[in-house]
Amino acid sequence: MLEWTVTDERGLKWVNARGRIDGMTSSRIQGEFMDLIENGNRSIVADLTDVTYISSAGLRVFLVVQKQLKKAGGEIILCGLSPGVMQIFETACLLSFFRVGSSKEEIMAGGNFEEGSTGAVSAEIDGISFQYAQRQAAPGKLVAIGSQEKLPSAAYTEGDVVAVRAEDFRFGAGLASLGDRYEEYGELFGESLIVDRSLFFLPSVRRPAVDFMLFSEEHPGMEYRFLHGFGFGESFRYVAFFEGGDGGFVTLDRLVPALFKLSEANVLGIVFLAESKGVWGMHLKRSPIAENSPENGKDIFDPANFPEWMHFPMEPGDINNVVLGVGVALRDREADGPQARAFLPSGGSYHIHAGIFSREPLSRNIDTFELELRRVATELEVFRVEHLMGKTSFGNGIVGLIEIEG
Repeated sequence: MLEWTVTDERGLKWVNARGRIDGMTSSRIQGEFMDLIENGNRSIVADLTDVTYISSAGLRVFLVVQKQLKKAGGEIILCGLSPGVMQIFETACLLSFFRVGSSKEEIMAGGNFEEGSTGAVSAEIDGISFQYAQRQAAPGKLVAIGSQEKLPSAAYTEGDVVAVRAEDFRFGAGLASLGDRYEEYGELFGESLIVDRSLFFLPSVRRPAVDFMLFSEEHPGMEYRFLHGFGFGESFRYVAFFEGGDGGFVTLDRLVPALFKLSEANVLGIVFLAESKGVWGMHLKRSPIAENSPENGKDIFDPANFPEWMHFPMEPGDINNVVLGVGVALRDREADGPQARAFLPSGGSYHIHAGIFSREPLSRNIDTFELELRRVATELEVFRVEHLMGKTSFGNGIVGLIEIEG
């Protein structure tokens, strides 16, 4: 039998356990910890004063959760271990993985519960709470890759393929593929993103699985194949943590306009990591090459062809998954001219592609944003790459802004 309560004390979550932590109760404990993490908590105190026994099954839960939180700049702190429970942790050689306090007073006096962001400024914009830092950074360049002109008619040929070297762009998005022979990669073109010069794309086949190529400093000349898209870099002018000011969710349609109240730029390169509260995304089912062009002569977005060509959601998905997004946004679609609008979907003011990754707590520290981008891209499992729609919702996240010269 296990009793489990959660309390708030001076801004810190305290988990108070009473009874046995064993194979029969460990799954419940892991679920309770994950609920706390998904609600944004990164430092959690486990008060085990009234725990009479813990088995290896229970120890494993604490170790798994601790490893996840450590990656996100948080931790589980152990409090009030009895001599018997302390000995079990020591015998398993796990005590060194945790901070341990004998009492609440000792733990609260220790402080330093989460990594803080240095020099962060707080602001609330359009109901979104931001903690942001402004950096010294020169304006970036936004470069077109290929053209969207042949997309509606699915009329691309081998001559339209653009070889993009991995070293050319730090970030980007578009329709891309990987390979050396058009006969092999031509049927695979799908939604893609470039993050830190690594490419992720979703092949446009019946049962797709994300393919990717991680950038290597030792081999900077490797090439990605694009039909169209855009690339930009280099350094972030702003990095900001965001969450709903009222504890609610933040949609993409709310987030993007708010970013232009942080920055005065007219065009922004946007890169973000966020915890999903419902993804609305779409992707191609078929490669838009001439061999696949619709036989009825209508474009692929026509109602007669759309279901065959596009995966379009009927409801949001991927709750609590990590979303890594890359895109470009305009302050005023009409004022910024046709050259800038060429990067955007019809009628939109932004164009963002995102990778949907496995569930994992994210760091809330803006100082380590680049490290967190690298960790997600290289360590987490990726399920899809999609074109994000405005109804996509986030619990919280960190966004980096590159001001585009214009």
